[in-house]
Amino acid sequence: MNTSKLHFSRGRKRAPLSSAAASAEAEDAQAEGRGLLDGNDSDDDGEGDRLTLNIARTRVTEIMVSESAGDSPKTPRSARSVRFDLTPTYAEAPRSHILDDVGRKSEDAMGVRRPSGVYDRSDMPFFFDHDDEYDPNGRRRGSHEMQVADNAVAQWAEQERRRPKSGLQSAFMNMANSIIGAGIIGQPYAFKQAGLLAGMVLLVALTVVVDWTIRLIVINAKLSGTNSFQATVAHCFGRKGMLAISLAQWAFAFGGMVAFAIVVGDSIPVVFRAIWPDLSEMGLFSLLGNRQVVITIFVMGISYPLTLYRDIAKLAVASTFALISMLIIISTVVIQSLLVPADQRGSLSPALWTINSGITQAIGVISFAFVCHHNSLLIYGSLRTPTIDRFSTVTHLSTGVSMIACMTVALSGFLTFGDKTLGNVLNNFPADNTMVTFARLCFGLNMLTTLPLEAFVCREVMIEYFFANTHMPQTVHADDVPDDYDEERPFVAEGTVPQVGTALHVLISTAHVVAALGISLSTCDLGALFELVGATSACVLAYILPPLCYIKLTTKSWRTYVAMGVVVFGSVVMLTTVIQALAKIMY
Repeated sequence: MNTSKLHFSRGRKRAPLSSAAASAEAEDAQAEGRGLLDGNDSDDDGEGDRLTLNIARTRVTEIMVSESAGDSPKTPRSARSVRFDLTPTYAEAPRSHILDDVGRKSEDAMGVRRPSGVYDRSDMPFFFDHDDEYDPNGRRRGSHEMQVADNAVAQWAEQERRRPKSGLQSAFMNMANSIIGAGIIGQPYAFKQAGLLAGMVLLVALTVVVDWTIRLIVINAKLSGTNSFQATVAHCFGRKGMLAISLAQWAFAFGGMVAFAIVVGDSIPVVFRAIWPDLSEMGLFSLLGNRQVVITIFVMGISYPLTLYRDIAKLAVASTFALISMLIIISTVVIQSLLVPADQRGSLSPALWTINSGITQAIGVISFAFVCHHNSLLIYGSLRTPTIDRFSTVTHLSTGVSMIACMTVALSGFLTFGDKTLGNVLNNFPADNTMVTFARLCFGLNMLTTLPLEAFVCREVMIEYFFANTHMPQTVHADDVPDDYDEERPFVAEGTVPQVGTALHVLISTAHVVAALGISLSTCDLGALFELVGATSACVLAYILPPLCYIKLTTKSWRTYVAMGVVVFGSVVMLTTVIQALAKIMY
């Protein structure tokens, strides 16, 4: 809880004092108060002299004011004076009740309590002016304004306090799992399209760009005072920007849901047939060898319940399991690639060793694997103490580990299968390989726990775009209080987190899962999906919109020129890939 300290000033707002300074000043002010009340005025010929009581919030010290003891000097009452018998007593506030500026206890992201009162503005994700006594124009706020703003912020702070939060490790698990997903098995295919040399350069370069643009989304949100990727783009480019970002985010996340469901259909039935060779003759159980039946059972039985969570932090355990599964898959690809018989290996032409003709398609596949920008602010908000420094640490670790994993799988798969490399490299291995069968099982289960992350994004985009008025307060200034404010009606300010009722929440989640399920039942071309989704929505999310917003929100510098270059790069890749995809469809 915020405590208060009592000090006296002469008609102007004073900055909060330390405990020792406040104690000394309180004694001086008490003595000065007695002198003034006795008629011993000395300043400004008595005009304008007044005794002002200021209450300043502090997290360190609370002052308990009691009636003075009987031995304290008494000041006689008169028509122009009032007796103040106040004895300031300083006591340390209970550490367990010390809250920071956004209502959280004074802990860092790993749960380690820091000394009371030791706070830096860089630690605060957003700043709230609800406890300021004066507005930016120097006018003293009315008690009604301050009460309304305090109530709104208190409501938000209580909501934040109750919502589960994750530390750096859990946030890393969520982001790394969002990157190291279905896209990792397509990296050998990307190297086949670009060539070995070009593929390695692209993978490293795109990792650096993606790392920067992920952090750029959070920076843009702070610069614009918004709390979502959609709101930032809308702040910069209005309604058209909101439409563009909503379509791109939704298309990429939904494409991911479809891809993950396809992987489940490619992996789990093969596992069942390998375990039970006579599965087709086992009556009702023979349905477990059917791709469509397996996708339906596993997606609706495992992924769908996880999508109903409202908080992404609750998927940290599932994300940890998914990362362990990916380690098994990577190890399997590396080991089994060395054991593939010569007659099953592919050949490598000079173009495949250096630079091939499918560079733009390769960029699309790599981008699909690395783009998690639609999850960035969700993961940032799930941090127990969300700051840019902590989020940068999570981003660097996640993209770095993901690049190493993708490079390992890409080199192992491509150098083994060459021109025979498929969109899903696991399909290049024999169906009766026991280790590969176990890897397929792990990969299928990994997709089942990753699919809900994409469903989170789809749902958030839909709610933000279509239900923007169903918000809970997050950032509130007293100046934003409407003139027709009704104390019986909850106060809601702009720039808030969308919330919908349980029925609508379940309806939106169910619709997305069922739609993704339906599409995955009718197609199995994973490579084409990687190319199309990666080259369109992924380029918009990673290489176009974040730099454009940064250019809009900042003054011109060398960083803005870098941002312009990234925008041009993303636009060229997107247009080229779309033209190639249309030409492939037509001819």
